[in-house]
Amino acid sequence: MTSANSPISFIDNRSVSGQEDKYKTVTVDVDKIIQNWRSSLFAHSWFHADGRMKALEELSDIEQERRRDVEQQIDGKQHIERPVLGIGLLDNVEIGSGRSVFVTLAAHQYKEVSVHIRLSNEDELKDFIIS
Repeated sequence: MTSANSPISFIDNRSVSGQEDKYKTVTVDVDKIIQNWRSSLFAHSWFHADGRMKALEELSDIEQERRRDVEQQIDGKQHIERPVLGIGLLDNVEIGSGRSVFVTLAAHQYKEVSVHIRLSNEDELKDFIIS
């Protein structure tokens, strides 16, 4: 079963392909990102209104499928695409491409995740970056 003790082998997200000069790969604090991201307009599909993360069976069918896919990738020790983080319209963290990866890792108690961030967002995201 997937756990925070299972090592993850990340690969670059295909959405940054051809734009590598505009992105940086960093490691972020998962708890801090999730805490901030809960205010996103997109968080409702993964979180209850009170901030609790939804259990697998509470997710929509599509999100359940996405979460299971990520869990299979982790369990199978497959390469996983790094999520892409940015700043949203409400000045909160947004998880763009790779949202299901990031939230699934959070659900399985991972504390640090390798992600891509836009160089133009580095200052706004500095408090979330571990390395």
